[in-house]
Amino acid sequence: MAATALTGVLGELHRALELGRGRVPGDVLEHLDAMLERADDRRSLSSEHTVVGLFGPTGSGKSSLSNALSGTAAARVAARRPTTSEPLALVWNRQGSEELLDWLGVGRRVELPAGAPLVGGPGSIGRSAPAPGSSAPQAAADRSEDPAEVTGRQGRAKGLRGLVRQIGRGRPSPSDTDAGAAPPREAAAPGAGLILLDLPDFDSITQQHREVVLRLAGQVDVLIWVVDPQKYADAALHHGFLRNLATHQAVTLVALNQADRLEQDDLAAVLSSLRGILADEGLEGVRVIPVSAQTGRGVDELASAVRDFAQGRAAAGLRLRADAARAAAQLVPFVAHTRVPGPTDQARAVLSEELAGAAGVPLVVDAVRSSYRRDARSATGWPVTRWLGGFRPDPLRRLNLRRQEVAPEVSRSSIVRAQPAQRAAVDHALRVFGAAAAGDVVEPWQTSIRDAARDTAGQLPDSLDTAVTGTDLETGGRPWWWVILGVLQWIAFAALVAGAGWLGVLAVLGFLQLPAIDMPRVEGFPLPTLLIIGGVVAGLLFAGVAAVLARWGARRRAARVRRRLLLACTAVADDVVLRPVLDEVQRCNEFGDAVLTVTGER
Repeated sequence: MAATALTGVLGELHRALELGRGRVPGDVLEHLDAMLERADDRRSLSSEHTVVGLFGPTGSGKSSLSNALSGTAAARVAARRPTTSEPLALVWNRQGSEELLDWLGVGRRVELPAGAPLVGGPGSIGRSAPAPGSSAPQAAADRSEDPAEVTGRQGRAKGLRGLVRQIGRGRPSPSDTDAGAAPPREAAAPGAGLILLDLPDFDSITQQHREVVLRLAGQVDVLIWVVDPQKYADAALHHGFLRNLATHQAVTLVALNQADRLEQDDLAAVLSSLRGILADEGLEGVRVIPVSAQTGRGVDELASAVRDFAQGRAAAGLRLRADAARAAAQLVPFVAHTRVPGPTDQARAVLSEELAGAAGVPLVVDAVRSSYRRDARSATGWPVTRWLGGFRPDPLRRLNLRRQEVAPEVSRSSIVRAQPAQRAAVDHALRVFGAAAAGDVVEPWQTSIRDAARDTAGQLPDSLDTAVTGTDLETGGRPWWWVILGVLQWIAFAALVAGAGWLGVLAVLGFLQLPAIDMPRVEGFPLPTLLIIGGVVAGLLFAGVAAVLARWGARRRAARVRRRLLLACTAVADDVVLRPVLDEVQRCNEFGDAVLTVTGER
């Protein structure tokens, strides 16, 4: 696939990895992290080489098939099992392959001659030459074959090796072709490279062999599974490997080796059964090729498929894209397929009300109302009795909320802290809010969103107290009507005092038997008496009017303060509770976007 597209896919998985930390189960993220590390490593190495691995159980003929594909006898073939104890790399176009092979951890390497085709031609079935340093009879002994037969084949092998050399130059000799060798196969595209790995048995009794196979199964670009008519349905193969490769069909081949041992009808039945098993495992698109490393049947078709991978130079990208798809599939169970909307306005309002109750807002509002009426009585009450109000404590001062001399941000109220019932109400409100925010989202996001709400409980008391003390409670203002009624009360009181004083003077004069002063009268009533009566009646009347206005004003001020306090508590709820919840909701949605972008669902 295009490098830019693959970069985008891997980038989305990197984003999903970071977003999922602490939420998605650790083992899933470990696999994703390892896959991304492998992808980064592979992309930093040779893009000119395609790594093809031959995987299979004991006795399936991987080494024979490797020799057949390469036209060499580099891979050791023997009756003793396991034959292959460590991976063997057959390398076409060595330049740039060393670091890649080091990353693969393959030490045994055989370099094919310069200009050699990517795979051997027809007839190159892995029997063309003994391994270096061994004689023909010895090679036959290793293969449990008749030495005479191998010796007889040496002549034909010499012709084949000559052909392989001539293929690189594009000039096969007439003697080679006359000797019965097949026409040369297509050579490698300029710069194209191939690394063919002959691997140990995945069902080997040696644990180290199995570990090597498992590791390289995650590193090679193309996987060729070599099976035989006896073990093609082996559970170790299908349950341990193939079942997990449904996303890797584009880079997976299955070679049914030893096809020459079956009659045509039996071969058709085995192929049908094998394809059915693969289809049940989601691998219906995998190409199955019947081959025989001994007779050469199907080797050309398999070789052509390998050569196409190498010349296309896209297998590494396809493999990484398949790895990414499988990793994304493992993350899909933790994805919210519909975006989480987060908490509703109603849920926010309920939370604010609950937090206001826990912060003592009702108590503060009552104190504002009572304090207003107290101050109103002090300013507009009857002067004869208003001094009694001084013995009543100021409700706001008792709560330490009347402090113009202290900055609100550094002051604390004396509101009684939340009792267990109130704390329980707050915890319940946080749980309800978290549940409303999470909706029916899947785990682990259901828990993480709820926890984001509940984890803020410890920050709320101080934040709410600061919000309350920082709210304007209107403690410094005096309504205009207080001044007017206050002046009128003092006028009425002055009339009362004047009348009482006048009568007092008259009483003293009478007691001393002094000449009386003429008493002014109004409609026959003595003026001092009228002043006293008028002062008392007016004072009481003004006090009654002031009380009515005070109750009305107290309600209005309390309502305004309550709105301010609710807004302050809402701001605390938004900052302390809502923000982390929305952050978690956004994290959940972005995680889903990243994963579903890789899977193609978004």
